[in-house]
Parts: sequence; C-alpha cells; structure tokens
Amino acid sequence: MSLANSKSVSPGTRLLLVDDNESGLAARKSVLEELGYWITTATDPEEALSYFIRGDFSLVVTDFKMPKMTGPELIVKLRELEPQLPIILISGFVDSLGLSEATTGADIVIQKSSNEVSHLLRAVNRLMKRKTPRKPPASQSAQVLGKAKRQSQ
Repeated sequence: MSLANSKSVSPGTRLLLVDDNESGLAARKSVLEELGYWITTATDPEEALSYFIRGDFSLVVTDFKMPKMTGPELIVKLRELEPQLPIILISGFVDSLGLSEATTGADIVIQKSSNEVSHLLRAVNRLMKRKTPRKPPASQSAQVLGKAKRQSQ
C-alpha cells in the first residue's frame, strides 16, 4: 500500500494510539505520521483516557491485552465519553478469543500479523472517510440512552 495518499488527511487530524508494547506503538506511529496524522501515544489505558479527556482525537487505535484494563474495557469508557468515536482494536488473539466488532465494541478489529500495517492503513482510511456515524452496540445504546434520560430529569 502506498503512503502517497497523505494529501487526503485533513490538517491537524489527531489519532490516539494505545499499546503497552512500545515497539508496536512506535511502528504504528511512524507509519501514520508519514500519512500526515498527528499521533499521541499512550502505553497504558489510564494514560490514554487522560489524554483523551484533554485532547480532541478523531480516532483511537488500541491493543487488546494490556495491564490494568483490556482494550474492550477502554472502549467502553471511551464510548461513554464520545459514543460515535471511531475505534480500531488490534490483537494477536482475534481468532483464538473470537474477537469481533460485536464482542469488543470496536468499529474494526485487526489481527496482529505481517499484514497488520496494510490492514491498519485501510481501516483508518475507511473510518476517517465514513460519513454516517457508528451506531453503538445495543447494550451501549441502552446505557447512553439511560444516562441521557437521567441527565434530562
């Protein structure tokens, strides 16, 4: 996949990358920065939440298995803050754990492999071009709806 399509990235488009594996984080950061994205990295989910609350991110890419909090647990917290946020989950356990968009709350789930970078680039591109907002899973929709009702009372 060519990196020459960086002209399609809006200036200042910020992505948050979360992974406790610093070498994987650095590799993803490098590739996405080459495309023109502004990248913030976090090595643990709590740090990522702190950055997310203070920043304005267009998309989050998170690993599945991390200390203190899993990727899906982080996704639930991010969705509480911004339900329509595009999120990509990356894991080496996609097949063995049966991870999918439905089971994790992510928009796209990617298997760690030799093709990970090309899959990641396609996924970021697709989510950044998406016109219609993501519909959260039913369980999250109910939580968001309940929270909205409580706040309006």
